[in-house]
Amino acid sequence: MPSLMRFVTVIAVLAAVGFASLFALATFVSPRTREMTVTIPAQRLKAAPAVAAAPNNPRTAGAEASSGGTPATR
Repeated sequence: MPSLMRFVTVIAVLAAVGFASLFALATFVSPRTREMTVTIPAQRLKAAPAVAAAPNNPRTAGAEASSGGTPATR
């Protein structure tokens, strides 16, 4: 049992040291703010051309309804 308590104590101390270091970094270190400029190429600003709709495939479900024909009944 003493070895288990020693292991739990070592893990607790390591966790406390890790938590304390994260807390210290979050408290004492502040990021530097600065202005940033990014150049975007003109080609990326143009709208993409519209893509034509795919033609109906008679083998897919719902092709009868979209083609205007009467659906086959069973």
